Amino acid sequence: MQKEFFENIGKIPYEGKNSTNPLAFKYYNPDEVIGGKTMKEQLKFALSWWHTMGGDGTDMFGCGTTDKSWGECDATKRAFAKVDAAFEIMDKLSIDYFCFHDRDLSPEYGSLAETNAELDKVTDYIAEKMKADPSKKLLWGTAKCFDHPRYMHGAGTAPSADVFAYAAAQIKKAIEATVKLGGNGYVFWGGREGYETLLNTNMGLELDNMARLMKMSVDYARSIGFTGDFYIEPKPKEPTKHQYDFDTATVLGFLRKYGLDKDFKMNIEANHATLAQHTFQHELRVARDNGVFGSIDANQGDTLLGWDTDQFPTNIYDAALCMYEVLKAGGFTNGGLNFDSKARRGSFTPEDIFLSYIAGMDTFALGLRIADKLISDGRIDKFVDERYASWSTGIGADIISGKATLADLEKYALEKGEVTDSLTSGRQEMLESVLNNIMFSL
Repeated sequence: MQKEFFENIGKIPYEGKNSTNPLAFKYYNPDEVIGGKTMKEQLKFALSWWHTMGGDGTDMFGCGTTDKSWGECDATKRAFAKVDAAFEIMDKLSIDYFCFHDRDLSPEYGSLAETNAELDKVTDYIAEKMKADPSKKLLWGTAKCFDHPRYMHGAGTAPSADVFAYAAAQIKKAIEATVKLGGNGYVFWGGREGYETLLNTNMGLELDNMARLMKMSVDYARSIGFTGDFYIEPKPKEPTKHQYDFDTATVLGFLRKYGLDKDFKMNIEANHATLAQHTFQHELRVARDNGVFGSIDANQGDTLLGWDTDQFPTNIYDAALCMYEVLKAGGFTNGGLNFDSKARRGSFTPEDIFLSYIAGMDTFALGLRIADKLISDGRIDKFVDERYASWSTGIGADIISGKATLADLEKYALEKGEVTDSLTSGRQEMLESVLNNIMFSL
């Protein structure tokens, strides 16, 4: 009989907003229909293998505070124990998806060949677990090309061609693992794809090489039957001072320059938006408006701190505006909400894993409820439509259609004279009040 890792925790129930049970959902009711789909379909929650199964609270000032050995001292045995524990967590939390870096599933061994062979054993075991429970699916996979010393100067942007080749081999294997497990997506996150100083950097060559690696990866993945989405995850800094994937707009410029814009979408992380001095909603809106919205890493940062804290999301305001963008984009296709989140270092008990996920899942469930009501209420959308009404008639329509020339606009302006009387109030405070009204009516 398989070991139960969380004997004192049962299936987490939905008890409604008046419940005071910490081990119950207050807002996430998986089968409840919101916006034409069940909450489970709208939110597509995913477990992050790295933080949940491996993150032990280690930080730059201290060792781990949480036991993530899963009862095994041997690293190989631990990899399999992680699988059992992860599936137990997902089952008890009603989470259908998971995400991984290759080295989260299985560590490095003496050689790449040996490492690959051991990874195959773990992914074979995961495949068996997924066959036994078809509700469990891989949202996306990726390669951990940033923590080993070989990647100290980057992987796809390394100054060494040998390192580039090694990274390519590692990514090839991670793509194969993703395809084997039926993954809906594959993510590129530039862990060390950036620079500390331009004094030692050939930026042009590094960006060219990153594009080459991505093109190779797309071609190979398609050749072995991968039909999912490719994502890039923008981040402005950490661990390098300047990451090449700074934000969504920067990544769009990169993709368009190298002809990769038809191959890639965005995996937007809330905390990375904060680091880029953007709002979470801003990054999602840029992605949506440019047709590259794909998936989300659900977490939050601390605006008082200057680094990536990866906290479980509890900010209802941000979650509501996030889900507003998701619904406006037509919902998720291959993407979802991956909890790239870790419990605080002082939240070290096994129970804290569940309490953290419940907090995050309830936050986004409430955010979904608010977003759906915000759209059905219609006041904000109506205001925006009216604010831009001048673009649908008269001179505005002529500009949009391309009929008006610069000379036409000069003639129009000379005849009309001063235009301040065409301005209307932006009503920001009123609209924020409308949002509050809807939020607190649920």
